[in-house]
Amino acid sequence: MFGEIIDIFDNFVIIENKTQVIDTNYLNIHVIFSDNNRRIVGEIVSIDKKEIKILLVGEIINDTFINGVVRKPNLSGGCRVIYKSELECLLGRQDTDNTEAFYIGKSLVYDGFNVTGDFNDFFSNHFAIIGNTGSGKSCSVARILQNIFYKSSVNMPKNAHIVLFDVYGEYNKAFNNLNSIEGMGFKNYSSKIDMTEGALINFPAYFLGVDDLALLLNVSSPNQLPILEKTLKLVYIFKNTDENIGKYKNDIIASCLLDILTSGRTSTQIRDQVIAVLTRYNTETLNLDTEIAQPGYTRTIKQCLNIDQTGKMNSVQYVVDLLEQYKKLDLGSIKAVPNFVYSLDDIYYSLEFALISEGVLKSDKMYDEYNQLKVRLQQIINSDDKEFFKVGEYVSKGEYVKNLFNDGKNYQIINFNLNYIDERLAKKLTKIFSKLFFDFSTMLQNRGSYPIHIILEEAHRYVQHDTDIDILGYNIFDRITKEGRKYGVILGLITQRPSELSITALSQCSNFVVLRMFYPDDLDIIRSITSNIQENIFEKIKSFLPGNALVFGVSFKMPLLVKLDLPDPMPESTSVNISNTWYQ
Repeated sequence: MFGEIIDIFDNFVIIENKTQVIDTNYLNIHVIFSDNNRRIVGEIVSIDKKEIKILLVGEIINDTFINGVVRKPNLSGGCRVIYKSELECLLGRQDTDNTEAFYIGKSLVYDGFNVTGDFNDFFSNHFAIIGNTGSGKSCSVARILQNIFYKSSVNMPKNAHIVLFDVYGEYNKAFNNLNSIEGMGFKNYSSKIDMTEGALINFPAYFLGVDDLALLLNVSSPNQLPILEKTLKLVYIFKNTDENIGKYKNDIIASCLLDILTSGRTSTQIRDQVIAVLTRYNTETLNLDTEIAQPGYTRTIKQCLNIDQTGKMNSVQYVVDLLEQYKKLDLGSIKAVPNFVYSLDDIYYSLEFALISEGVLKSDKMYDEYNQLKVRLQQIINSDDKEFFKVGEYVSKGEYVKNLFNDGKNYQIINFNLNYIDERLAKKLTKIFSKLFFDFSTMLQNRGSYPIHIILEEAHRYVQHDTDIDILGYNIFDRITKEGRKYGVILGLITQRPSELSITALSQCSNFVVLRMFYPDDLDIIRSITSNIQENIFEKIKSFLPGNALVFGVSFKMPLLVKLDLPDPMPESTSVNISNTWYQ
């Protein structure tokens, strides 16, 4: 079949087709150019009656495939189809029980051959599984993980920590069998309030930091962050039972009241605002009934706020003198270290006070800008969404993360079923949980000692070009993809629209599983992130059967066509059967 070399240009070799037969069975088959003990590997990319076009992809050196060709084959050298004994150099280890080999599926080009990658190179790097709806993404995720946890081996990954953010509630059945294996486990956390499908997803309110609150309340400007920072410091002061902290409560309330009393507003407005503040925010020693002793008589603060017939508060100076006895507290000097329980209601209480103390009531513009934070928090408190932030006994963030994976039983996979909440809340929960896992991992004394894999279904919903970087200065998913690998936080992006993903996050992925895709913009993304793939492969991608995929990245020797096995059990991701439904 192979005649003389006719031409060599770029990374292509043109060879004479001796048989003058167009045998398409040879397309994508690999060939070897033998040249002075060198074995140069090429892939047949096109055949006509006269010529065979071969793309040079690498060399086999000491039985190891090396990508890229520095020196082209000699024009007088011979060409042959690759031997079966050499295919393992390209397709990966065929012994799938080897813990270093990551089995992904069967070769679409070479019958009877497995396609495997390097286990560590795959799971130590961020990865993406991409394909249109119905192409087999959910089945691929399930099968890839099942290949690890269900394969016949005595050496099980008992120290794995995999978090699935499951937007459709598909994976419960796919991994439930893990609970029947000694030392292994799968747990489902559900967004269904009645908890009939698993423990309720819970992020204790006292875990919410400034950035978390900003995400939860849809902060629209970085100027609103100081209010949230002040809010959390006020929670720390108002809820703390420590005497050294508690003594500052009077200082904070007094400072706020002095601002109101010196605001220059009308006597009626001042009186009403002071009464409103002291009705809601008070202590045993500073409240509306606090007595102010004067020579000959004693009056309460409330009595000192009375307005006479001329519209003046003649005794208000006594209140001012009392309040000025308190030292104004610099909140910036307080390091709020939450080590006790508080709720969303407590945060709301403190947010309301923070807004008042910042003079929101004095300015209609400030009121419109900042009061929306209070409204949004109140909406959560008055809805079922509050259930996701309920608190019990105090637990540290580190203990909480570890308890997710071990509540007396060890779990390697935990599934957050987000199917029962709206997309906006799902996006917020996904971000604040991912930040929690990242922060936990960065604080470990032994870096990378507790690896966590975060797998995001429908990642294009969450890993977006959004405003986080403008508000917070970072996007948590971009940060994880740029910094997480060294701490053992690995991101898996499952998406049908790579063109809608954050380019930063996608660019940091090192391994890809590409299933059927149609949309030109998405195909262009795939073209831009890989090399050594010819246009005929992209044509194949458009017509892939479900479960057929192109795999490439640092875990694989070269871009390879593969058919993934069906998962067993299957995830609940199959398309609706209209004919059965309509005509049953």
